[in-house]
Amino acid sequence: MKRSTDRIITTHTGSLPRPGDLVELLNAKEIGEDYDRDAFARRVRRSVAEVVRRQLETGIDVVGDGEHSKVNFRAYARDRLAGLEAIDGPANPEGPTRDSIAFAGAYEDAKVMLAARSTAIVPRRKAMPKTVVCTGPIRYVGHAELQADLDNLKAALQGVEATEAFVTAISPSNLEFSYENRFYPTDEAYLIALADAMHVEYKAIVDAGFLLQVDDPRMASHYNRTPGADIEDCRRFIALRVEAVNHALSGIPEERVRFHTCYTVNIAPRAYDFELKHFVDLMLRIRAGGYSIEAANPRHEHEWQVWEDVKLPDGKILIPGMVSHCVHLVEHPELVAQRIVRFADVVGRENVIAGTDCGFGTSAARDELHPDVAWAKLRSLSEGAKLASARLWNRS
Repeated sequence: MKRSTDRIITTHTGSLPRPGDLVELLNAKEIGEDYDRDAFARRVRRSVAEVVRRQLETGIDVVGDGEHSKVNFRAYARDRLAGLEAIDGPANPEGPTRDSIAFAGAYEDAKVMLAARSTAIVPRRKAMPKTVVCTGPIRYVGHAELQADLDNLKAALQGVEATEAFVTAISPSNLEFSYENRFYPTDEAYLIALADAMHVEYKAIVDAGFLLQVDDPRMASHYNRTPGADIEDCRRFIALRVEAVNHALSGIPEERVRFHTCYTVNIAPRAYDFELKHFVDLMLRIRAGGYSIEAANPRHEHEWQVWEDVKLPDGKILIPGMVSHCVHLVEHPELVAQRIVRFADVVGRENVIAGTDCGFGTSAARDELHPDVAWAKLRSLSEGAKLASARLWNRS
């Protein structure tokens, strides 16, 4: 993993806005409608090339495929795992969060608006089972789709100059959250099975020459999603899932791994996010070379101060968000530069890569942040990194 040795390097979290015609194809695939597989493959390949080029034009150094082959960062894995079965019945309810309880009216309004938007985007749905659960041994079977992703990104990088490239993959604990276990005797056994399966994907990404980013929003969001749990309950929960991620990373060089956690794409009132100080030590147990966290939105911008008391381990890199997915205002480059300098001053400029809080256009069915705004934020990220670099390296 490249470091910011002579300037601040920029990157993002993974998901980038998808073109409208690609969204239609992704949604058709997701809900089981007939679609032209060859046309889908061609459109994804072209879209990945386009999004890589646009990242570089915007000034992003460490690029990805925008997750343009995936309906969202988590659901893509369903088709890559044997042992999951779609059954009749309502979708697994996620239940209330601390925030949705505290701001019930605001969340209900947001729910109605989202339902209306989703219906407008995907107006026709075939009758199909709505719940996916684990009913048998988990095994990775997504080799062909994964290889297509790797080939598409390699092709997109031909003839362009990117500092590095990364590919995202979901963590075992987020799969555990999505697909109820009805087969394994314990949570631990289920987690290990998921970890063994995802290890196949993780290793293939690194073997292909890319950085691996493990996406694990559940680490930071479990507290909010579990109103009855206290801080120590959540720490115990996280500790077990840290072991599962590390099991999935067995044998993979730490310096080829980025770990990302966040508070999801929730653009709604948030007052009960789990504070970084309560789990930062557990996050740093993940065998990764870099850690991507939210640091730009108003609930977390102050948390740069955590790193005054918590030492970033030697050889590690911090990838704090310098622009946020949950604020519609476009951050001024000067503000981005100030944020970068704060982190550089506490952990060392060479240990900072400027990133984003979370993904933009994370689901093909819900663009909570307009694509034009997302790209404007990435431009500000790049411009702010240039300002910060001039200040940090002129001190020498």
